[in-house]
Formats: sequence, structure tokens, C-alpha cells
Amino acid sequence: MSALTLNSAGTVSPRTITRLLQSWQAGEDAALDRLFEHIYPELRRMAEGLAFRNRGHTLEPAALLSEAYIRMVSQRLATLENRRHFFAIASRLMRQVLVDHARERRALKRGGGWERVTLSGIGAPGLAEPDILDLHEALEQLDAVDPRKVRVLEMRYFGGMSLDEIARVEGVVEKTVQRDLRFTEAFLHNALRPRR
Repeated sequence: MSALTLNSAGTVSPRTITRLLQSWQAGEDAALDRLFEHIYPELRRMAEGLAFRNRGHTLEPAALLSEAYIRMVSQRLATLENRRHFFAIASRLMRQVLVDHARERRALKRGGGWERVTLSGIGAPGLAEPDILDLHEALEQLDAVDPRKVRVLEMRYFGGMSLDEIARVEGVVEKTVQRDLRFTEAFLHNALRPRR
């Protein structure tokens, strides 16, 4: 492949990202390495945002990205259309990595007889971040009824994508994305509230 095309901001252009995706899907394994090299800063920002929003998990952003990369390589996703679609898939993979990591931690806790307590949960039980496994279970329930709403939440929450980017990936208008997010947030608020 020739030299990468940079846009006016000095970053790799979306067309170049799309070409790298197409090359990878056509069997050029080195294209994925070049792709990750150029979009790593954005993926790192996504992973750091997840770490900030999910203080209860112990997976470092670099480890999260490494695991997501391994999963992407092993799946050889055949339907990646463009940069936005790539980040939507990356969002889903990061969610899956966090869920699997939380499951492993929960299994260790059951056998070890200890429980981690964080200061962020003290005195504000209604404001604490939900457990990633509880969140995953609620999203699975919603996914059975309305998969788009789950994809929209993944792209926004796990991927940090803008409403405009999500709308383009899903082929809908921004107002639909906003409605989907409001509905999903209300659904999760109800599904995750403490049972008495």
C-alpha cells in the first residue's frame, strides 16, 4: 500500500481507514496492524473513557485494547464497511472483554471468599456505576426485543461515539438515536435498580 493519506488535521483520513479495512478483509493481515497503529490513539481514548466510567473493574486500558484486538483478528469480521462501523464493532468487543473479565473476577471471588469494596459506592448507593455483569444481563434482555437500542448504547457508552456518528452507522437520524438512548437509559434504570 502506498503512503497513508492524511487529512488537514494531520490524522489518517477516513478513506484510508476504509481502504485498510477492505485490505484486511481481503486477506492482507498486515493491513490490520497498520490500521491499529493509526487509530490506536482513538481506541485508547475509548478504553480510558471506559476505565473512568467503570471504576469497579480492574482491567487497564492497554489490556482492554489488546484483548479487543485479539478478538477482532480471530473473528476476521467480514462486514466492516468503514471507520464508523469499525468503531461500532470495537465498542461491542470492548463490552464483551469487560463482561468476560468481570465473570472471571466474580468466579475468583466465589472461591476466594473476599469482596472488593470501593469508596465510590459508600454513601451513594443510587449513584454508583452498575456492575458490568448486571448491565450485560439487562442489555441481553433488551437485545432480544430491540437490538438497535443495544447497539446505540454500546457505541455511545462503550465507544464514546457522537450522536451523529451513531446515526450514520445505524442509518437513522440523530433524534432517533437520542430517543433510543433515552429509552435504553430508562430501561436500564428500571432493570438495575436495587430490589428490596
